[in-house]
Amino acid sequence: MSDKPSPTPKVAVVDDDPRIRALLEDELSDEGFTPCLCASGRELIELVQAEQIDMVLLDLMMPEIDGLQCLEKLRELSYPGPVVIVTALSDDSKRRQALSSGAKDYVLKPDLFDALPRLLYQYLDVKSGA
Repeated sequence: MSDKPSPTPKVAVVDDDPRIRALLEDELSDEGFTPCLCASGRELIELVQAEQIDMVLLDLMMPEIDGLQCLEKLRELSYPGPVVIVTALSDDSKRRQALSSGAKDYVLKPDLFDALPRLLYQYLDVKSGA
């Protein structure tokens, strides 16, 4: 509908595990997106205040600021993009809490790489390369 200012959407990857960040960086780049890596919720908050981020893949369990606290802060900042919780925690109560706090989706880490293309093309205004 509306023109995207950036030809390659920026997707923030927020995870305290550097291995997860590296894997997602490769996957996002392979799919044609620009990954922006954050090791903490604090880094994410600074990033979304400094530049346009089109989507956030947000770990739930992190030190200092966890994923749910990040969601609250993003809402306070009126962040307009989709946020997908990416977690190893299969917990229905956390899932409900995340979705009611504004997350668009809640994906378990073992399922993430299979679900990633669908999530990107479902929540971002881009056409699938497939």
